[in-house]
Amino acid sequence: MKRLDEFRLYYNHSIHPELRRMERHRVRLIRFLFVSVLLLIGVIALEVYINIPAITFFMMVPIVLYLLYLSYRIQRFRSTFKPNVINLILDFIDDGPNYGTLYYDAKRSIPKSQFRASRIFESSADQYKGEDHISGRIGELKFELCELDVKEFSRVRNRLNYVFKGVFMHATITREVRGSVIILPKEFKQYLSRSIKAATLRGAHQVHSEILDAPFEEVFMTYASPNANLAGLLSSPMQNALAEYRQRTGKEIYLSFLKNEIYIAVTEHKDILEPYIFQSNVSFDLVREFFEDINLLIGIVEDIDHNY
Repeated sequence: MKRLDEFRLYYNHSIHPELRRMERHRVRLIRFLFVSVLLLIGVIALEVYINIPAITFFMMVPIVLYLLYLSYRIQRFRSTFKPNVINLILDFIDDGPNYGTLYYDAKRSIPKSQFRASRIFESSADQYKGEDHISGRIGELKFELCELDVKEFSRVRNRLNYVFKGVFMHATITREVRGSVIILPKEFKQYLSRSIKAATLRGAHQVHSEILDAPFEEVFMTYASPNANLAGLLSSPMQNALAEYRQRTGKEIYLSFLKNEIYIAVTEHKDILEPYIFQSNVSFDLVREFFEDINLLIGIVEDIDHNY
């Protein structure tokens, strides 16, 4: 809560002015669009009135060019909005003493091979789309994350089925973690049968232990190899944070710990920080959700870095 209060102050001083500046661009685009629609209606009405196709054609050419230019302006607004806001959010996050510089690349993503190596989703990931790559360091631990939209081809229904959509994170610890652990949401157990089967074939078993807090066990299934250091990986504060976040947001969270590799996935079924065109984007809630997702992921990594 304290971190969110600090972010709210930062929003008022740094992000809100940028949103106001971009809001002026959005309003100008709406005005241009309104004028374009009026001109187009006027040209169509004139065409009907004079009924001379050649004249109408020459009148339509500049209107069409203007509409193409307007479309370019709208696309440019969309493509610059998110990077501007994300970079401001990252400036706030990496001010912490334990953080290195965070880097953002709108077009880059985590490779499919790394996604499949997580063993969270036992899927061929036939359709794999990613964007908004963020990378950096927390203490001795390097991490990267991005937005992913993953689907697989259904052999039965001849269509693409949902696998995962949201934020996916990969982190590497400098020293090897003993054993392997995979944590899956109980609510989606019926859709995770392949992941559970693959984990058990590798020797993992479902954990019911005094190490796991009751609120955590209510919403998550934990599968671990016999030699896994659960106490080092799943601290009580981390379990509470995961359970509370799941209850408050309704988003599903997946984790796996494999040797010195950490993978975390948080579902998000809408495009994060995509700007509106026909309504205002000056809203704290618009940026808060993205900040909370990133803060949760980084908080998990920070906890593990502290323990190891």
